[in-house]
Amino acid sequence: MLLSPQAERNWEDLCSVLEEVLEDQSPRKLFALELGSGTGQHVIRFAQKIPFVTWQPSDIKEEYRDSIKAYIDATQAKTVLQPIFLDASEPWEKWAGLSRNSCDVIIAIKLLQYSSFKTAQGVFSGAGQLLKQNGLLITHGVFAVNGIITPSCNEHLDEELRKLNPEWGLPDIDVLRQQAYGNGLRLERMIEMEDYYKCLIFRKL
Repeated sequence: MLLSPQAERNWEDLCSVLEEVLEDQSPRKLFALELGSGTGQHVIRFAQKIPFVTWQPSDIKEEYRDSIKAYIDATQAKTVLQPIFLDASEPWEKWAGLSRNSCDVIIAIKLLQYSSFKTAQGVFSGAGQLLKQNGLLITHGVFAVNGIITPSCNEHLDEELRKLNPEWGLPDIDVLRQQAYGNGLRLERMIEMEDYYKCLIFRKL
């Protein structure tokens, strides 16, 4: 089981956001896809706190999928499915056989910052196809606004990401809003988190 200190720090705040936005749907059984699940710490915690959701974790890296499996085994999580390989930059038809209108929720935690713009396009395109009407796409991370990155620590983060990979960096909220609109979603809420992180909540129209 891999351990991310940051995931251990922020899961509670993220879970509170999920509980709030899904509260009115608790009588229903929901299906949630997590893109770029990483170590698996988030999805296991979410499953423990929000039992009316069946969670489908995914990642492109085998080491992370192995870590997720280990967390599932260790916690005996009943509502977390086995992790799947999923490359969000690929067309949604290649997303591990997931069918159109099959998801109530799609979650991407710190994925868009560590991805190419092609991946961001894929996330919104896939969400537009896989989400049910009124379904939610929830993205979490640090973002630029109107091309401006503040404060200086976030500028530094953007520079460091681009050094690691020129295609990475802090995505612009207005660009993401346009991507959403082009795929039948709208930005419904923006929730401020600690350390300049935000949760952007998009709803399928």
